[in-house]
Amino acid sequence: MKTKLIILIIPAFIMACSGGDNESDAYGNFEAKEVIVSAEAQGKILEFRLEEGNTVKKGQYIGYIDTIPLSIQKEQLMAQKQAVKSKITNIRAQVDVQEEQKATLKRELERIKELYSENAATQQQLDEIKGRYDVVVKQIAAIKTQITSVSKEMDVIDKQIKLLTEKISNSKIINPMDGVILEKYLEKHEIAVTGKALYKVARLDEIELRVYVSGAQLPGIKIGQKVKVLIDKDKKTNQEYNGEVFWISDQAEFTPKIIQTKEERVNMVYAVKIRVKNDGKIKIGMPGEVKF
Repeated sequence: MKTKLIILIIPAFIMACSGGDNESDAYGNFEAKEVIVSAEAQGKILEFRLEEGNTVKKGQYIGYIDTIPLSIQKEQLMAQKQAVKSKITNIRAQVDVQEEQKATLKRELERIKELYSENAATQQQLDEIKGRYDVVVKQIAAIKTQITSVSKEMDVIDKQIKLLTEKISNSKIINPMDGVILEKYLEKHEIAVTGKALYKVARLDEIELRVYVSGAQLPGIKIGQKVKVLIDKDKKTNQEYNGEVFWISDQAEFTPKIIQTKEERVNMVYAVKIRVKNDGKIKIGMPGEVKF
């Protein structure tokens, strides 16, 4: 009987040891970098080429929002710019006329000065021609001031046109990143509002596992560390992936409620994120395990 008892105890001991070796070091759930794409313009959605589950690329054209009101505003500004431009043309023509008159008066002034030096002209004649010359000079300066003012007006219009051009460009819906469409919030023909969400996209080819470790485990974990990540393959076996630690929280927190036992939930732990290449089998929210 003693021999049989020893035989029974030893296998049990061996099984307990081997079971402990297979236990994972930490547990958590998979997350993805989700981006909510919002409308950058306001109006009716005239084209929207996506559905939930679609795979999209960075820079991919998705659709556009109605730009007719913006285009009309731009045309009005272009017409206003032409009117202001014609003002500048007229002002410059006035300056040219005044410049010719100035040149004529300058020649006349030089001639009178020469006659005055020879006592062939009077002081009154000299003062009169000089006065006329000075008036033309001031008129030219005043007219050039108008050009500066109108030019600034044109600069303002140019900036408004540039702003509208940017708004029209923003009416195109361009996808910002590679990923998979998780949620679609609006449909074609619905009204988009600037800043309102259109859809949610996430990168799933590379996914993140957030796990929680104790303070005792923390010294053995570092950024860039290669680890083994496990997911359930079936009821009895796991599937293994290579992972890399890329973030470690610097603050302790209570274990999240997703941890099953009440005793573990009261412990203070540190969050750790592990980057994993996804072959399509790992889903957002799926539980995962890690061996450091």
